[in-house]
Amino acid sequence: MRAIPTELVDRYEAEGWWTTDTIGDLVATGLAAAPDTVFRVHSAVRPWAGTYRDVELVARRLAAGLRERGVGPGDVIALQLPNWMEAAAVFWAASFLGATVVPIVHFYGRKEVEYILRSVTPKVFVTAERFGHLSYQPDLSADVPVVGVVGRDFDDLLGDEPMAGVLAVDPAGPALIAFTSGTTRDPKGVVHSHRTLAFETGQLAGIYPPDRARQLTAAPVGHFIGMVNAFLIPIVERNPVNLIDVWDPTIVLELMETDGLNVGGGAPYYVMSLLDHPDFTPGHLAAMKYAGLGGSAVPAAFTERLAALGITAFRSYGSTEHPSITGCRYDKPESKRLYTDGNPMPGVEIRLAEDGEILSRGPDLCIGYTDPALTKAAFDDDGWYRTGDLGVLDEDGYLTITGRKADIIIRGGENVSAVEVEEALLGMSAFAEVAVVAAPDARLGEHAAAVVRLRPGHDSPSIDEMRVHLAGVGLARQKWPEELHIVEEYPRTGSGKIQKFVLRQELARGQKSGVPTVSA
Repeated sequence: MRAIPTELVDRYEAEGWWTTDTIGDLVATGLAAAPDTVFRVHSAVRPWAGTYRDVELVARRLAAGLRERGVGPGDVIALQLPNWMEAAAVFWAASFLGATVVPIVHFYGRKEVEYILRSVTPKVFVTAERFGHLSYQPDLSADVPVVGVVGRDFDDLLGDEPMAGVLAVDPAGPALIAFTSGTTRDPKGVVHSHRTLAFETGQLAGIYPPDRARQLTAAPVGHFIGMVNAFLIPIVERNPVNLIDVWDPTIVLELMETDGLNVGGGAPYYVMSLLDHPDFTPGHLAAMKYAGLGGSAVPAAFTERLAALGITAFRSYGSTEHPSITGCRYDKPESKRLYTDGNPMPGVEIRLAEDGEILSRGPDLCIGYTDPALTKAAFDDDGWYRTGDLGVLDEDGYLTITGRKADIIIRGGENVSAVEVEEALLGMSAFAEVAVVAAPDARLGEHAAAVVRLRPGHDSPSIDEMRVHLAGVGLARQKWPEELHIVEEYPRTGSGKIQKFVLRQELARGQKSGVPTVSA
């Protein structure tokens, strides 16, 4: 793990941002304070309804059973489960044991799961027998000492009597390893300590409006933020837990009406799919007071659309490595909420390198990667994290993301910002989402290709119509995409972020259909 400068540790402890509490302490305290709070899973295949007390009993029986099998502080417990009750039980059991939990997004395939299990060598692996494309493959976990499969033998892991209390563990030690699939081909294992994870829980909870409706967690709990939103923040706030295991706008809109639930934001994709759904009504709109957006690029065209509908939109910026870097609260001026990604969160520091790269550090910054080479490359000796993102600061210290260092298309030696082109294209009414990526070019090395998802009821514009629009907004001609491809859906990470590296690979292999390449 990275070496954290002593002066930062002293400051974080003096401010009370880092304490001696572990995640197990945090969970146990919250559950004991509100045992009758509702916990519900909305699922077509594994629905469940109960209370905190009911789930805690399963978690403590699981902790007892695992302890009998030699699992304890510092051991690794991996789980690949949908948004089911058992996922909470495994996470809470791991926290009571002082073990390090490794959540795996349920739609990760064999290659990714094999890589993760090989990287962390868990003592326990809990998965599902079958869910969607996920199916239990015994050979993947053949070297794991303890395996439990929900729908088959998970209950065999439970002890007869629940484990009492919480086992002691160093709060500076690893609590969670989150594998994030983004710009790299193999997922990166991001390690968070009890201190960084506990602080992030408070950071994220603090940005939410106090009068928001009861929240529905749709983001996969195998993803870092999904797990924090589902199994930590509600416990701290003593709020009900409502999970859904498949993102289906039809069902979500129905739950908004029947159960008074709401989706308070996340990646723009989630909110956008509700607004564009044929079942969306003025009643749904009236219930959607807020939209806290983050997890992927947030186009200004989308926040303007929300504002025009009367929805209070606010943006935040972070990553699995540093989850809450900047944020714009719901009560900030509209000009900041719609067009910037906020100012630094409490305890967080940011600065811009000469090339515009955002450097950050703070109490919720991870303690490193499972790969030492990645750790060495991403952190300097003063505790600064190289985000790989580019941004600008306004006169009030509010940050706006302008792109990624790796999200640059080099066309004939000239850099083209993908984010800039995406923002321009989202001004076209037909486009619901736009991803601009580099495509191979025999003459120029590479050129821009637009991969777009259409709004319902809209036909695709031609590439010439797209260029007329770009000319009208004043985008330089050399930045115009030279390919236009229509997709029904994108490859995405667990947080809903578009996996651009997959699009680039498919374009290079010529697998995308659509309008043929047209020379500029």
